[in-house]
Amino acid sequence: MKTVLITGCSSGYGRETALYFLAKGWKVVATMRTPKADHFPQSDNLRVLALDVTQAESIKAALDQAGPVDVLVNNAGIGLFGACEATPMATVREMFETNTLGMIAMTQAVIPQFRAQKSGLIINLTSSAVLMPMPLVAVYTASKSAIEGFSSSLALELKPFNIGVKLVQPGYGPTTSFTSNGAARMQGLIPPVYADYAQSVFKAFTVVQQFTKELDVAEAVWNAATDQSGQLRFPAGADAVALSLL
Repeated sequence: MKTVLITGCSSGYGRETALYFLAKGWKVVATMRTPKADHFPQSDNLRVLALDVTQAESIKAALDQAGPVDVLVNNAGIGLFGACEATPMATVREMFETNTLGMIAMTQAVIPQFRAQKSGLIINLTSSAVLMPMPLVAVYTASKSAIEGFSSSLALELKPFNIGVKLVQPGYGPTTSFTSNGAARMQGLIPPVYADYAQSVFKAFTVVQQFTKELDVAEAVWNAATDQSGQLRFPAGADAVALSLL
């Protein structure tokens, strides 16, 4: 029985992915900043642990408690929508601390274990924003694009050790808490001079016919985890799949 450790499982894609792997018979280590065991069914194959990917001591404690794992799913991330001009550098750094540096830190921390056991897989979640330029998400896109480059290079670096690296690219997910979780962070990021343009962008999102559901991402992560073809990128959701074909 294999074990998967998933970051950012309090809601959305992370929680759905944890439930999906659990249903497939895997052992699941579901991590989040504030553990919420009642978010999941009772199971001997599930552990819920505290983990803040921006804190080195938290990463070490979580991995020590988790024990040996076969697959790391780097899902933890935060969202941002707003004009780059109006985004404080403190907010930019916060975005990169979680979405980019936190993901890299988790990856660094698990590699020694994977090397020792001569196997392992790292799955990094990015976004369909890396597939096509989108307005008012420049900082968010930058944080995710960095992981695309990181992962494609790392895949070559770790191949001699029988360690795989995969990318999952979720599309637009209106049913997730992406916007609500980032509401405070996004305050004031649409100055009056950008208001009309931003409204047109918001309006376009309201008529989107193809979007990504939590289950789409869980299935894409599962496909990445069980893939034997060497495929690197796995778009998740009808909209992301369509963009990947452009």
